[in-house]
Amino acid sequence: MESDEISSIRHRVAEAAVPLVHPGQIGVQDFDSYALIIDARSPHEYAEDHIPGAVNLPVVDDGEYAEVGTRHKTDKHAAYLIGVEYSLRNIADQIKPLISRYGPKDRFLVYCFRGGKRSRLWGDNLRIIGFEVDVLAGGWKRYREWVRTALSELSKTFEYRVLCGPTGCGKTRMLHELRRQGHQVLDLEELARHRGSLLGQIPGQSQPTQKFFDTLLLDTLRRFDTARPVWLEAESKKVGEVHLPEALYEAMHRSPVINLAAPMSARVKLWREDYPHFAVDPVAMVQKLEPLKPLVGKETLAQWMELARTRKVDDLFESVMRLHYDPCYARSTRRNYGVAVDGLTIELASLDQPALAGAVGQIVSEFNQ
Repeated sequence: MESDEISSIRHRVAEAAVPLVHPGQIGVQDFDSYALIIDARSPHEYAEDHIPGAVNLPVVDDGEYAEVGTRHKTDKHAAYLIGVEYSLRNIADQIKPLISRYGPKDRFLVYCFRGGKRSRLWGDNLRIIGFEVDVLAGGWKRYREWVRTALSELSKTFEYRVLCGPTGCGKTRMLHELRRQGHQVLDLEELARHRGSLLGQIPGQSQPTQKFFDTLLLDTLRRFDTARPVWLEAESKKVGEVHLPEALYEAMHRSPVINLAAPMSARVKLWREDYPHFAVDPVAMVQKLEPLKPLVGKETLAQWMELARTRKVDDLFESVMRLHYDPCYARSTRRNYGVAVDGLTIELASLDQPALAGAVGQIVSEFNQ
């Protein structure tokens, strides 16, 4: 018989081989293994949230869905008649342009809201053609419950490394350089499509819904190796309009931090490069800062507007950072991380890529001491 020690080792190895979070927990294969994932729900349901990589092939579109629902309240038979008519027509419209691209060995995943009629309509027809088809039992509703539970559990398992520092000191750029050099990076602003704060909206991009942000966050975290640290920058509980999971937010605040610092001239240069729309239209920038009047006072806002109207952009950027962002960030970081913020500070003479690349080694080695 094998010893208790060997048995324990085998058990730990077996546990390590099984991911903490896997779609098998909701009865399907890894999402990446499917040739095609079909979201059979209506477009507005898909827009709110969907499995990563899923294609929206609605059995009924938004208007048809509403019509079937209205009829169902008074005449279920008529509702099913019109619903099936719409469904078969919509499915047929997708056979030649999309489904015909796939071969008989391809495996599909199909889901709808609860894994009911809309899933079966797609699943049955695809099986008739000869495809292997998995239907997500419980549908998107079950998937969403899995996402929420998995985020709560998975967020606690990583060892995080948090980059702190005032606005414009290159935290996001440093994350990108860490990622380029092979480190695990969780860029929350990238997932949220927002840079945080009143000025964080990215031109031409809308934020994901809260549910889809959760989906993107889980999809990122579950691809990480839990034995390696995850790098991220200090964020507020909200990034734009989306909230961080409570478990992740709390884990960040229990993590070691490193401060980045850079000369004001480098920070202003970064703002010019990363916020070019405000350099072009500084008045619009100051207008976005109007809600700060109770904090900074109307005189300061008036000074900012004068700088904007006279196009003294560098002076404006510097003043906004010195008078608002720097003291605000210092208070919030002290409140969230306590004495940890008194730790190591890395002084960056430049925020250009070569300088950041050279600083990565120092940052990593400091954390590993």
